[in-house]
Amino acid sequence: MSSSLPLILTSTTVSDIGYVRHDNQDSSFAGEHLITVCDGMGGHAGGDTASTIAIRSLAHIEVASGSDPDDMARVLQTSIIAAHDAIVGKASRERKLSGMGTTVEALRLVGNYWVLAHMGDSRAYLLRGGELIRGTKDHSYVQHLIDTGRITPEQAKGHPQRNVVMRVLGDFDIDPHPDISIRTALPGDRWLLCSDGLFGVLEDSTIREALSTIEDANQCAQDLVSMALRAGSTDNVTAAIADVTVVSSEKDVSSAHQIPLVGGAASKEPQPLADIIDRPVAIAPALKESPESPASRAAALTHSSKSSGSRSESTSADNSGGPRTDSDSIRQIAMPQRTLDGNAVPETSEIPIVQKANGSFSDDPHDPAVVKAARDQSQSAQQRTHRRSAMRRVLTFFTILVVLAGIAFGGLRAYQWSQTRYYIGESDGVVAIYRGVPTNIFGISLSHVEEKTNIRVSRLSPVWQQQLRQGIVTDSLGAARQHIHANIQNAASETGGTGTDTGTASPGTASDTPSSTAEAN
Repeated sequence: MSSSLPLILTSTTVSDIGYVRHDNQDSSFAGEHLITVCDGMGGHAGGDTASTIAIRSLAHIEVASGSDPDDMARVLQTSIIAAHDAIVGKASRERKLSGMGTTVEALRLVGNYWVLAHMGDSRAYLLRGGELIRGTKDHSYVQHLIDTGRITPEQAKGHPQRNVVMRVLGDFDIDPHPDISIRTALPGDRWLLCSDGLFGVLEDSTIREALSTIEDANQCAQDLVSMALRAGSTDNVTAAIADVTVVSSEKDVSSAHQIPLVGGAASKEPQPLADIIDRPVAIAPALKESPESPASRAAALTHSSKSSGSRSESTSADNSGGPRTDSDSIRQIAMPQRTLDGNAVPETSEIPIVQKANGSFSDDPHDPAVVKAARDQSQSAQQRTHRRSAMRRVLTFFTILVVLAGIAFGGLRAYQWSQTRYYIGESDGVVAIYRGVPTNIFGISLSHVEEKTNIRVSRLSPVWQQQLRQGIVTDSLGAARQHIHANIQNAASETGGTGTDTGTASPGTASDTPSSTAEAN
């Protein structure tokens, strides 16, 4: 085999919203030279925006020229910093996006080298010779605890702060420079870039088993995402897989091309990506739930590292049989705008690939079948948007009602609880016992004077005065009286801070009874 022949990268990506989240904040890109996964954060409006900005900032690297891996590393770093600036700029212009950010995993094949850029807690795995190599170290709080020896990797999986990320790209006062690594590329290398929704619930041994045994990259990505969801992932789940092979002839080099795929949030508007790289961009395949593959593989593979016995055999679902679905026969492709100039194309600029009655496929924008499919697609999307909008309004209304009821109920319970507490404070210049807690909610005090003493606060030491201003909390009325008698009264006696009677008010005497106080002259 000639060493002069180049390595060829083929890739795919699958991104799914998951079973819990209401929107997909992950974004992914899989091309002939570049694969990228970004996990956005920052609320409903921010995470998907941040990850989309990052994907668009990195997309040009797919078509960037150059054979020097060091030069490509600098291009990656510059592009990631540019993405950071773009995210910060958009957040400053639109305050609702304040605090948005994203992780970044970007892998570029340059000649016979891999250039990997990493920031955040998404991961890159390399399968080489049957061995799974973790190509990145998480920029997370639990990883810091592991590095400092305070917890073990097993303890990190259930740590309450396992989702706290210490370095991300976005609207934060954090160094935006990514970790960059360069390593030699070898034929047979297989990379997996994934969000924490995947590796957070799957063992490394499960991931290695899937990457090793499922030859078809798209099926492998489909199964990994399905396994993560069946294993209980509560996050968006995204996987991008890249395989590298060496071609046997120059003819194979010229024919080894694929349309780049975009998944997750960035797939909502693929047109900008097509314009950036000046090539068609297709929306990545959606997750296909199989009744056989995910469940059996999740059951067999997830526990493979924990059992010493033989693992039950499982096979991937055979998707070749049975009728094709609409999602199989139509895939949206965004064409570069300058390629479309002068052509009558659908307004969305997304050209469906249609399987015609004779079994052939067509993406000709002038083909009546393609035009009809595009119009049907657009109308269906509009109807879904209207339905989602109406449902959101109804859900918002009921959510507000539930929140208001919860606030009212919580406020009542809080007040009832407060009236079982006592504290010692100051009232009209003397030491007093209050019923309640020393605070207020929305300007409403949660306490009132229960008893007053004749101990003047002004004659106590500054330390006692400060404690009284803050409130000395006790468990009961009796405990408050005892504290005054044993501590404050003695302190007042030492400084002459009371009148002729240095005792407290009679136990059980209400604060509104005139005889309950003896004012000092």
